[in-house]
Amino acid sequence: MPSAASQQRDAGRFGKYRLIDRIAVGGMAEIFLAHQTDKQGRETPVVIKRIRPHLSKHAAFVKMFLNEARLASQLNHPNIVQIHDLGKIAESHFIAMEYVSGRDMRRVVPKAESLGIPFPMVYALKIASCVCAGLHYAHQKVDLYGNPLNIVHRDVTPENIVVSFDGSVKVLDFGIAKATTQVEQTRTGEIKGKLSYLSPEQCLGRPVDCRSDIFSLGTVLYEWLTGFKLFTGETDVAVMRSITEGKIYAPSYFREDLPERVEAILMKALDRDRDRRYATAADLQRDLDAFLDAYEFTPTPLHLANFIKQLFEDELAEEQRRLASRQASAPTSEEALELSEVVAAVADAPAAEAPALEVVPPLEEAPVPETPTAPSVVEPAPVEAAAEPVPWSHEERTEPRMLAVPLSPALSESLEALARKHGVPAGRMVAELLEAWLKYR
Repeated sequence: MPSAASQQRDAGRFGKYRLIDRIAVGGMAEIFLAHQTDKQGRETPVVIKRIRPHLSKHAAFVKMFLNEARLASQLNHPNIVQIHDLGKIAESHFIAMEYVSGRDMRRVVPKAESLGIPFPMVYALKIASCVCAGLHYAHQKVDLYGNPLNIVHRDVTPENIVVSFDGSVKVLDFGIAKATTQVEQTRTGEIKGKLSYLSPEQCLGRPVDCRSDIFSLGTVLYEWLTGFKLFTGETDVAVMRSITEGKIYAPSYFREDLPERVEAILMKALDRDRDRRYATAADLQRDLDAFLDAYEFTPTPLHLANFIKQLFEDELAEEQRRLASRQASAPTSEEALELSEVVAAVADAPAAEAPALEVVPPLEEAPVPETPTAPSVVEPAPVEAAAEPVPWSHEERTEPRMLAVPLSPALSESLEALARKHGVPAGRMVAELLEAWLKYR
């Protein structure tokens, strides 16, 4: 079990990164928006993907995950999310990636539908073309000696395709799907949501190459153009059987106005015989771009940016306010380091000096004060420190509680010194730090 010191360090500081907001959490990892400070003191936003503790103990998974991520870190292309760093801090394996301000396609298409806006065909084709560019670059990547790296994404799904608010398109999680698949095969039901986008050769356990990613992209594009998921089923086996044996209806069956040329492109990408599919993602991109060039309207990144911003206009303002608030309240690296030293001392102190935390509930007969107070710290002699009341709204208030935390003289002095340095009462500082820790724990 992580120590109190390591938990507190995670609250605001993760190695050289300052955690700002937890974006998502899943079965494999938790994802944070973080800031990295360079030598000139400038902060750059990054995304930290921190592997969940139960997987950090899975040695085979960790080895494969890091090996695949090292391969992916060699990819530098405008349509691929760049991996900046990877490794282990404390007991947590992590990847630091490029931060993309935008939305993944798993959210974009349903958002348009919820607003009664059919997702434009030309936007779907333009996004698919950009994905092809990133895929082909990775598929053709060679090492320093010219040997092919044979990188295959293996997980081309709507959630791994992001459209930024500046109109750029990025492919996520390049090269780590192999490790994810290996561990998920041991956990029933974990990959059910992604099964629908596998290629036939993946379902049959055969070796995969770049044409597997082309089939998966075709499945995704089919869904964008028709509004229907191509492969479904009540069970994992049923979904995979649908992929390997089920009938693939021409997309015009669901969308009569779809141009024949687009249908021909899509059906070629979805051919179960990979020898009849597009040989490379560049070939698929070439046909998509040729259609767009001849069409009456060819979207630019600016068109795409405006469309995405309009779709999520209701979310953007609130998101910006929330991130600004989180960023302002997140401790700086220096503050987090000082705090971790204090907490480490608390965690390492002998039991006689730092007894267990005592929660003292109020007496039932005690009247509720007109101005409720937040939890505060009561410090024993020889150091006396009165906790300053913190305003608390009646809507958020529960019955007031007092946390009695006995501290040794040395720890009290360290706490007082840190509070004086930042010009706040010790009690209020501890309450704010506790709130921050609970937010990121």
